[in-house]
Amino acid sequence: MNLVEQIKQPIIKEMELFEEKFKDSMLSKVPLLNRITYYIVRRKGKQMRPMFVFLVAKMVSDGGFDERTYRGASVVELIHTATLVHDDVVDDSNRRRDFFSINALWKNKIAVLVGDFLLSKGLLLSIDNEDFDLLKLISIAVREMSEGELLQIEKARKLDITEAVYFDIIRKKTATLIAACCGIGAASVGVNQDCVRKMRKFGEYIGIAFQIKDDLFDYSDAKIGKPTGIDIKEQKMTLPLIYTLNNCSKKEKAWLINSIKKHNKNKKRVKEVIAFVKANGGIDYTIDKMNSYKSKALAILKDFPDSEYKNSLSTMIDYVVERKI
Repeated sequence: MNLVEQIKQPIIKEMELFEEKFKDSMLSKVPLLNRITYYIVRRKGKQMRPMFVFLVAKMVSDGGFDERTYRGASVVELIHTATLVHDDVVDDSNRRRDFFSINALWKNKIAVLVGDFLLSKGLLLSIDNEDFDLLKLISIAVREMSEGELLQIEKARKLDITEAVYFDIIRKKTATLIAACCGIGAASVGVNQDCVRKMRKFGEYIGIAFQIKDDLFDYSDAKIGKPTGIDIKEQKMTLPLIYTLNNCSKKEKAWLINSIKKHNKNKKRVKEVIAFVKANGGIDYTIDKMNSYKSKALAILKDFPDSEYKNSLSTMIDYVVERKI
């Protein structure tokens, strides 16, 4: 049994039922839409986000659960899928998880409309059932994800990202959706607002650790499906690079910035940048930061009684920082 299956064990029945409910939540009277959403469902990933919703709901309520929790998980997955479809259009990407993207198969116009459809389905699922608290949590996430993407684009043009801005970007771009999953899981079973806030913060810490791990893959020698140095080629300023820029001589800093601005497509130069970052402590510093966020997430779990759901969430944190891709 792999680690993801192990994490899923306490909620295996709920996950199976969720798949049916999620499929139903995407139904349309337009045959083309149904063909596309069927394609989306067939190529689902690990489904970490609904797992966060279910595990948090069960942990904070001593195993309690109701239809609101399923709706909360469906809303998260609908909105998340909508953002992925739109992201592929924005990035002009033809592949996602080794499958063709929606825009590659059906072109940009249809992909944008499918993303809009999924977004509206998610919003209406909450509105029709008067889950306004869950709707607020996911709407905050959508706003922050958009802000994070635009902030990153703006800063990439000038290459002037500080460490504080980097953390603001990844909190908004990545962590806010996992924070929404955990907040929605807690809110769906009727716990108090303090508990909802605490679980949102728990999700935020995991999300930040997740993105830092993703950024470390750019400096990995392992074959992970993402080419090494891709962030440098795309002029993305991630933490290993930001730390190195702030802790080297003026001459070295000028060489680094020149490499990223003018030689980011040169494979030899990109390899030299990666080697320089490794040699100057950028990786070690980044790993320390990632482990710090892991510790903060684990500290929040300590406030809850031991259970199989808590154990799975703890294993999930380990998985986030130790995964190979």
